[in-house]
Amino acid sequence: MSKNNPDHEPVLIEETHGNVRILTLNRTAKKNALSNQLVSAIVNAMDRANEDVDIRVIGITGAGDTFCAGADLSPTNKRDRATDTIETTVQLVTGIRLRCQKPVIAGLNGLAIGAGLSLAMCCDIRMASSAATFHPGYARVGTSPDCGLTWSLPHAVGYERAMRFLLEVEFIDAQQALAIGLIGEVTPADSFAQAFLAYCQKIAEVAPLAASQTKLQVSQLGLPEDLEALVRSELRYTGKGLASDDGKEAVRAIFEKRKPEFTGK
Repeated sequence: MSKNNPDHEPVLIEETHGNVRILTLNRTAKKNALSNQLVSAIVNAMDRANEDVDIRVIGITGAGDTFCAGADLSPTNKRDRATDTIETTVQLVTGIRLRCQKPVIAGLNGLAIGAGLSLAMCCDIRMASSAATFHPGYARVGTSPDCGLTWSLPHAVGYERAMRFLLEVEFIDAQQALAIGLIGEVTPADSFAQAFLAYCQKIAEVAPLAASQTKLQVSQLGLPEDLEALVRSELRYTGKGLASDDGKEAVRAIFEKRKPEFTGK
């Protein structure tokens, strides 16, 4: 697999292993950052896997040494219509948590930051490589979470731990993520890919009706009254933060490798 991800390579790789469909984010040159094209590819692949009667489990992982480095904020991706970004993001979150009737397992092979972390938190089960690291991302660029993270993170780790993680803006490693409940399992990096597939296959051995009914009922616990409306609201706030003076200052400070000076505007 090319590290430069040339144009002829798909942004998402779909592989079938028996009753398991593995979706691999494949924008290695961009650290698998989520472009509109990649999000749309995930949404469409999820729908296909959900409709395939032979598929019982869906796994999501990343190519290379990164799971997903967040949203693609490059000028090329920014030129996509904002409404398209909102709609594809809504479809991504609701597709995984509401429309998909099959267990979705995140295989965190490396860094998960910002929207990449949000993608993982949408999944039903998360396991990580010992080399994986986690970062909230959003506050670092002067804005608030999106992609359902304002709901999924507190639901998984509790209110105060979620607030601390989001506002302390620090990297944590896989063992720390395990300790606070961000993930459910850590596997040695040198055998992670095999362990991830093996775990997906283990869950695929469960009776399909048992798995789908379990997901249907368990996923309702703590579910927002209107998940789609929550995601839309998050995205409005995220956009507001990125467009603010502080948001622009945060991005400048990152590129200039200095501490930002915020004014509250």
